Amino acid sequence: MADRTAPNCHLRLEWVYGYRGHQCRNNLYYTAAKEIVYFVAGVGVVYNTREHKQKFYLGHNDDIISLALHPERVLVATGQVGKEPYICVWDSYTVQTVSILKDMHTHGIACLAFDLDGQCLVSVGLDSKNTICVWDWRQGKVLAAAPGHTDRIFDISWDLYQQSKLVSCGVKHIKFWSLCGNALTPKRGVFGKTGDLQTILCLACARDEITYSGALNGEIYVWKGINLIRTVQGAHGSGIFSMNACEEGFATGGRDGCIRLWDLNFKPITVIDLRETDQGYKGLSVRSVCWRGDHILVGTQDSEIFEVVVHDRTKPFLIMQGHCEGELWALAVHPTKPLAMTGSDDRSVRIWSLVDHALIARCNMEEPIRCAAVSTDGIHLALGMKDGSFTVLRVRDMTEVVHIKDRKEAIHELKYSPDGAHLAVGSNDNSVDIYGVVQRYKKVGECVGSSSFITHMDWSTDSKYLQTNDGNGRRLFYRMPSGKEVTNREELKLVQWSSWTCVLGPEVNGIWPKYSDINDINSVDANFNSQVLVTADDYGLVKLFRYPCVRKGAKFKKYLGHSAHITNVRWSHDYQWVITIGGADHSVFQWKFVPERKSKETLHLAPQETLVDSHSEESDSDQSDVPEMDSEIEQETQLTYRRQVYKEDLPQLKEQCKEKHRAMAMKKREQAPASGLRLHFIHGYRGYDCRSNLFYTQTGEIVYHVAAVGVVYNRQQNTQRFYLGHNDDILCLAIHPIKDYVATGQVHRMSVSAADGKRLASVGLDDNHTIVLWEWRKGEKLSSIRGSKDKIFVIKINPYMPDKLITAGVKHMKFWHRAGGGLIGKKGSMGKTETMMCAVYGWTEEMVFSGTCAGDICIWRDMFLVKTVKAHDGPVFSMHTLEKGFVTGGKDGIVALWDDTFERCLKTYAIKRAVLAPGSKGLLLEDNPSIRAISLGHGHILVGTKNGEILEVDKNGPITLLVQGHMEGEVWGLATHPHLPLCATVSDDKTLRIWDLSPSHCMLAVRKLKKGGRCCCFSPDGKALAVGLNDGSFLIVNADTLEDLVSFHHRKDIISEIRFSPVTGKYLAVASGDSFVDIYNVMSSKRVGVCKGSMNYITHLDWDKRGKLLQVNTSAKEQLFFEAPRGKKQTIPATEVDKIDWSTWTCVLGSSCEGIWPVVSEVTEVTSACLSSDRKLLSTGDDLGYVKLFKYPVKGKYAKFKRYMAHSTHVTNVRWSHDDSLLASVGGFDTCLMIWSHETEGCREARQCDSEESDIESEDDGGYDSDVTRENEIIYVIKALSTNVRPMTGVKPHLQQKEPSVDERQGVVRPPVSRAPPMPEKLQTNNVGKKKRPIEDLVLELVFGYRGNDCRNNVHYLNEGADIIYHTASVGVVLNLTTACQSFYLEHSDDILCLTVNQHPKFPNVVATGQVVFVFSATSPSIHVWEAMNKQTLSVLRCHHSRGVCSVSFSATGKLLLSVGLDPQHTLTIWKWQEGAKVASRAGHTQRIFVAEFRPDSDTQFVSVGIKHVRFWTLAGRALLSKKGVLSSIEDARMQTMLSVAFGANNLTFTGTISGDVCVWKEHLLVRIVAKAHTGPVFTMYTTLRDGLIVTGGKERPSKEGGALKLWDQELKRCRAFRLETGQIIDCVRSVCRGKGKILVGTRNAEIIEVGEKNAVCNILVNGHMDGPIWGLGAHPTRDVFLSAAEDGTVRLWDISERKMLNKVNLGHPARAVSYSPEGDMVAIGMKNGEFIILLVTSLKIWGKKRDQRSAIQDIRFSPDSRYLAVGSSENAVDFYDLTLGPQLNRINCCRDIPSFVMQMDFSADSCYVQLSTGAYKRVVYEVPSGKQVSEQAVIDRITWATWTSVLGDEVVGIWSRNTDKADVTCACVSHSGLNIVTGDDFGMVKLFDFPCPEKFAKHKRFLGHSAHLTNICFTSGDRFVVSAGGDDRSLFVWRCVHAPH
Repeated sequence: MADRTAPNCHLRLEWVYGYRGHQCRNNLYYTAAKEIVYFVAGVGVVYNTREHKQKFYLGHNDDIISLALHPERVLVATGQVGKEPYICVWDSYTVQTVSILKDMHTHGIACLAFDLDGQCLVSVGLDSKNTICVWDWRQGKVLAAAPGHTDRIFDISWDLYQQSKLVSCGVKHIKFWSLCGNALTPKRGVFGKTGDLQTILCLACARDEITYSGALNGEIYVWKGINLIRTVQGAHGSGIFSMNACEEGFATGGRDGCIRLWDLNFKPITVIDLRETDQGYKGLSVRSVCWRGDHILVGTQDSEIFEVVVHDRTKPFLIMQGHCEGELWALAVHPTKPLAMTGSDDRSVRIWSLVDHALIARCNMEEPIRCAAVSTDGIHLALGMKDGSFTVLRVRDMTEVVHIKDRKEAIHELKYSPDGAHLAVGSNDNSVDIYGVVQRYKKVGECVGSSSFITHMDWSTDSKYLQTNDGNGRRLFYRMPSGKEVTNREELKLVQWSSWTCVLGPEVNGIWPKYSDINDINSVDANFNSQVLVTADDYGLVKLFRYPCVRKGAKFKKYLGHSAHITNVRWSHDYQWVITIGGADHSVFQWKFVPERKSKETLHLAPQETLVDSHSEESDSDQSDVPEMDSEIEQETQLTYRRQVYKEDLPQLKEQCKEKHRAMAMKKREQAPASGLRLHFIHGYRGYDCRSNLFYTQTGEIVYHVAAVGVVYNRQQNTQRFYLGHNDDILCLAIHPIKDYVATGQVHRMSVSAADGKRLASVGLDDNHTIVLWEWRKGEKLSSIRGSKDKIFVIKINPYMPDKLITAGVKHMKFWHRAGGGLIGKKGSMGKTETMMCAVYGWTEEMVFSGTCAGDICIWRDMFLVKTVKAHDGPVFSMHTLEKGFVTGGKDGIVALWDDTFERCLKTYAIKRAVLAPGSKGLLLEDNPSIRAISLGHGHILVGTKNGEILEVDKNGPITLLVQGHMEGEVWGLATHPHLPLCATVSDDKTLRIWDLSPSHCMLAVRKLKKGGRCCCFSPDGKALAVGLNDGSFLIVNADTLEDLVSFHHRKDIISEIRFSPVTGKYLAVASGDSFVDIYNVMSSKRVGVCKGSMNYITHLDWDKRGKLLQVNTSAKEQLFFEAPRGKKQTIPATEVDKIDWSTWTCVLGSSCEGIWPVVSEVTEVTSACLSSDRKLLSTGDDLGYVKLFKYPVKGKYAKFKRYMAHSTHVTNVRWSHDDSLLASVGGFDTCLMIWSHETEGCREARQCDSEESDIESEDDGGYDSDVTRENEIIYVIKALSTNVRPMTGVKPHLQQKEPSVDERQGVVRPPVSRAPPMPEKLQTNNVGKKKRPIEDLVLELVFGYRGNDCRNNVHYLNEGADIIYHTASVGVVLNLTTACQSFYLEHSDDILCLTVNQHPKFPNVVATGQVVFVFSATSPSIHVWEAMNKQTLSVLRCHHSRGVCSVSFSATGKLLLSVGLDPQHTLTIWKWQEGAKVASRAGHTQRIFVAEFRPDSDTQFVSVGIKHVRFWTLAGRALLSKKGVLSSIEDARMQTMLSVAFGANNLTFTGTISGDVCVWKEHLLVRIVAKAHTGPVFTMYTTLRDGLIVTGGKERPSKEGGALKLWDQELKRCRAFRLETGQIIDCVRSVCRGKGKILVGTRNAEIIEVGEKNAVCNILVNGHMDGPIWGLGAHPTRDVFLSAAEDGTVRLWDISERKMLNKVNLGHPARAVSYSPEGDMVAIGMKNGEFIILLVTSLKIWGKKRDQRSAIQDIRFSPDSRYLAVGSSENAVDFYDLTLGPQLNRINCCRDIPSFVMQMDFSADSCYVQLSTGAYKRVVYEVPSGKQVSEQAVIDRITWATWTSVLGDEVVGIWSRNTDKADVTCACVSHSGLNIVTGDDFGMVKLFDFPCPEKFAKHKRFLGHSAHLTNICFTSGDRFVVSAGGDDRSLFVWRCVHAPH
């Protein structure tokens, strides 16, 4: 039987022929040591040309496609392809990994670049978005990531002269990036008119913002900033693939085969044309250049590397060659010389010298070559071609001997016979032809028998037989040379094969995995001498097996290097080397074979580092000598931690229940009880599947874990303290070296951990056992890696070198060290691999000791096994290092002390009952329990056993039992004693235990049962105890001695519940899983009745007080009643059930406990309940591990409760003690008995309360308020998704077919008739005497508006009150109060929603603003941090708050920023804003959070408030912990919607509510309510840092006593109210801020007011429309003032030069349109209700008003001669009024047949015509005043218009952009000069065009700032300004026009 272990010899990569030139660029460089670094396949190569040596980097597992050199030129970064590609940074000198960067990209990494100082690395992915990532590569952390472009990116580079700027280029684009915070922001390069838009292939940055780039057409494009400034024509004949910058200048290389050198100013120096040199050829294409000093390296498309010396440039040296693109399949070795021949699809055959590592001959054939063979004498070389022919060449001079074509399909394999007489040729035509060599290759035979293509062939040594393999996996034999098939296998028995290259056959069975039928092994070759077999497969692995290997799944050694499939492998003639060739990577690898005796000598060399170690992890078959598996280890390896319903699923479940809930909301819900519980003691310790989880702290207390609780046990006082931060089973625990911090890991995350103080390592329970190294204080993940396929039991960090760690587990021991974001592991070398159960570091950094499952201790130095020592019988589960020696514990129940070299065992302690000390808290279940944990300290050894006991062993021998619990299995049975503080439990671990509940907290008695049990019950006198077992039997035992009294066995299924009848205990009711309840007479020991009729498993039983009636619950949710003793079924109406006096209540159904079922009850069950004896409190346990308290009776659904979390799995039972002072609960799988003390109301006040209040808050949230509702329900839509603001129909103008005009039909060309025809009398008066100048640009000058109606806390003082800052639309506005000048921050891409100012003196005037975000795009930055005075962006934070950011807040030191998202989870995120790093993030609440603010004195604590919630948060590491506000301390307090928050000293927090109250909180408890601080909602509160005073703002009617603004003292006891002189009926304050003696107020009505504290004087600083949209705009004909009319029923007059509102008129109805008369003396206003008004400007008196329409007036216009008034409405009508007839305004005519509603109207200059633009995208012209439609185009073309505001018409087709499918151009206005037109659209953009613009998609400039929907736009007189009006943002923007110079 052949040995199934891996062979002892190995392979070492010695040489790689080739260079990857195809599909890769810029991948060839000189290192600092003047070596050449490049890559081929999956290998990084460092080639020393002087010594002709190669070194290899093997850290990748797939093709490398990108490479970057660190500026110091020693480190190299390479990126690969693959599903989860990663980047390796490695040292080119040692070829060892320095860092691994992973988990960011998919598909592959296309480009890499280091920045100037080498700290950052940028990478570009191959995913669909071409993601760009910037890395801190030493840490392995991502600093920023952004989608790069929709198309491929070819090159990326850092700007070496400007910090944090990058440039990327690719298909038809170039982008200039700036890195700010964690955001990469791109600007697209503008090609302009300088050059064509085209693909840019490479780039280099120079000083002064100059960037040079190489384009596809061979030109060099030169950029300054983002603009193309010039091109260098004809630099290359075609595409420039590579550009390399060095000190002397730049080198470029292109497809034309030329290299050009340029100086630093890009003036040409010289050209080197490689095609013309000796080695050159036509079609040579350069892919990579590198210029250093006088040497130039050139890499070509065809895998050659040239080195050119500059002064001798005609003679380049060819230093590396390889096959060109196309698959490489053919490989043959010379029979007598060290030569290898290869042939490829590139049609060349090449001969390589294996000694000189060089190409010595090359010959090009006509056809692609698929296989090769050399004749036995080495004279002929036969080549099989892809077209079915084969050629024979002479090896000597490569001349042709014959060329024969007998087949149509490719020749896949050919072989010469050992005697040299025949050549066998196998083709894809399923046959093998035999040719006679001597007969000039005449065909002498044919083998037909295969049904598929021939893959492999071998000759026998006597040349008489041939064996073949085919594609169907069949192996056939033929007689030679005739080709007859051999069917009788007998004659083959003695055949010796001269070579073995077949993949099928008994000798090579072992190369195939055990259970698979895949055919992915392409080639094998046997080395008969050394008895090894080498194989090559589709995964790029080269494997070594023993030969022959007969049994499937043999062990092997494997080697990586080739990236994709390896097509062929051969031994050289003397077996010194193995040659492998790659298909897709077309490279040739040469491996040195190191036989066994040699490999021993080379051991002291460091093994070559690879990611997959070559010691065959994958071979799954164990070695032949498998030790027996220990049952406990077996159990532990098979444990998976899975559950039906996870706590993680709760949020979704809760969401589902919300709907149900709303229906229920009408009914009153029960209040939560007043008293509460506190966890008092836990009986239990998790020993059965966790090891090494028990420690001493410094003070001598003991730390361990059970269920979801970390326990600290004080053995002197016999008390416990608890850590309750987990919400699922804890499986592991580690303690800090200085012993005061403890780390615990929970099921879904971690399994085992170890700490060195700063670092914490953890292993996941996933399939790959991921190992993660953490920096625990910060909560940062440092590195991670897949651990191993097998379970890992232990991980330890090296105490001396925190970057090293070990893992040990099933059949392995590994040594790891950290590299950036990854870890690199090596297997410990030991003969056969044992399963390791524990490991520790010794007294020096390289010594490691591990315990095995066979009871041995292995001693390691570095990674080599030094020796083993036998220590225990059975596995060693735990070990611990002492100062001088070790202590170990094993399954044999023995604790052993050892000296420091494991040479002597100093002492052993056996754990036995006999040696238990008298002070023990309990009893040992059995002698010699398996030991699972050991710890030392304070002169004692602490021992944890599998049976859940914790023992303390004194060094002298006595053993004290401290804590114990049930063992593995579920605990269900729980009963409390009727009059003593005792309880009994029974569990699946087959024990019945009695526990003392009072001070001693110990187990008083234990008894082993034959079967596990599920229930138990004391008799009423407490003397007997009944126990129901899992096999259907039950016992009654003596309650003191636990000896049997009687037992019965009547049922097959589990006994699920058992109960004595009350008072005398005469009857015993026994319920079973087969749905019956048996009633026994206890005195006579007979069964007297059976209760039938339930449908299902019985879950709960209760007796009534008289002992006559039984209440039964079943798992089918039935509630049944039976009469005792016969068991007759009774039907009792629900109303009566409550009147019956029940002796106990443990049932969970019925109207009196309806409210205990949670909202998510479809999924979770309430498993148990128990009513206290005073019948006031019902406690329940459920499937999620919660213990809850309800007030009894619990009527009505979804009652309120208090809940406590400590059990990790379902709580199976809860019971009150006899006097209600304690509650006992047992957990199912967590095997714990927990004792809770019951704290009544009185004693609770002083205590911190641990409970979590009910999840579902009350529906009565303090009232309704329209403003709050609006703010909560507003849906923030980003501009890009805007839809039309008007209900348009029809075809958009740019899509309409144009009808040719009369002139066009006749071919007449006329100048366009505009407002400026040549006739001078028609000119507008205000342009007389001016030279007309076009407008070049618009600059934002003023903004009238403030976003107060749905945003809050967004007005602040800056610079000691000299300036204020606020926002509207997407603009941040800084207003100087003395000059009234505004300045703007315009970087936001969409509406700003929140704003805050950094209060720390170190960051003066630093502002953070958050915006609306596009739901589907990860790109939109959400938060900008900027300096308010110079508008410099300091940081941009991209977060995944979909929809937007609604609140931002700086921490006390100003370094952290807190943001709240509008996503459904309302995520809270904390940032280090300067670095752009996310510190922590967590879902905040299911409903809207309005505000979250840091405490002004803290960097870790903050408070969030929102719809019916307030939460108090703490930042711990990178986790956010929160507590809900607890209301219960105040009578009748209810959770209201909280709107605002402020802070006081001593941890006080104030929250403003919707009802006007302010709640005062101490920590998280409500201590006081300030009732009706305001009469309406308290929208805003501000804490003054310097004196602690608090300002509140709310919604209130102004009165003598109070106003909407109040100033309070620090405790919110006294206040002073201020009245805002706004004249509103109700004031609604949305924002307050307090400066020196002044209070700044922002109101809902878009005003910002400054109030003096002393004199209470109000000064309005900012005005705006309160409600939008603003539809009407009218500019004064001569002055710089304009009118606006809006939905809020006001018309306001604004003065641009004074920068303020001059006047406003309240109309009482929403206004829609406004217009000045030509003289400016009258104003016409159109209303939404169809009315219009004419005012006189001087007196603001009404001149006339009229209502002839019922629907909104859309536009209103005076004719230029002031005679007519035209009024256009939504009802498709335009009415004409003659103003000369006086103010009664009679309609004189109207326009008929308008196709849709009217949008804009314009009069002609002569007042004879009016043009209308309508909602059907049609422009129509009518005569004035007759109202007749003008349809003749010729007439229309001759009209000169007085104004042009139409968005329709041939003259303005160009204003419609391509992407207006949903949204429209809404408004337009032509300048008075007639040269420009400005437009506004639904996307919120203002655009400036030339007028007229009849060509589609005209060029324009665009200006951002508004929110979605511009409603109107106009020029002021003299074209000095443009005013634009916003729909959604209710703001007016005034833009200054910049005119072109003369």
